[in-house]
Amino acid sequence: MSARSALAALALLAGLGAAGGARAVEPDEVLPDAKLEARAREVSSGLRCLVCQNQSIDDSAAPLARDLRLIVREHLKAGDTDAEIRAYLVQRYGDFVLLKPPFEPATLLLWGTPVLVVGLGGLALLRRPRPSDAPRPLTPDEQARVDALMAEPPRG
Repeated sequence: MSARSALAALALLAGLGAAGGARAVEPDEVLPDAKLEARAREVSSGLRCLVCQNQSIDDSAAPLARDLRLIVREHLKAGDTDAEIRAYLVQRYGDFVLLKPPFEPATLLLWGTPVLVVGLGGLALLRRPRPSDAPRPLTPDEQARVDALMAEPPRG
């Protein structure tokens, strides 16, 4: 790889890295009050886009995410607290709308699944045969079958 192509690759990676932090909040959504806008960003960063499912509504360009961002801003302008806004959205969409759902009986499976998977993976690793384990010898019946197969002329 030439120095020129290496520099081009680095420039491409740097550009992609810079683009990764872009937000989907559009200029017409931004509140004129900087403090309220900061609160809106804080609340939005903890809310899941119901379309994308692995992005916050701040990071998503989906129309539903935009609608949720606007709802958050409307509630902020109405004087609701951050907790009241989250409670409203949870009441409307369920705990799934939160990027970090609460730890409670209803979400126990969600929180416990990673622990269960790691635990089962660890058990599987412990129970697997070791490379140092010698294979068991063939029984006399198995050895006789192998000998018979080896004595047959090749087919074909």
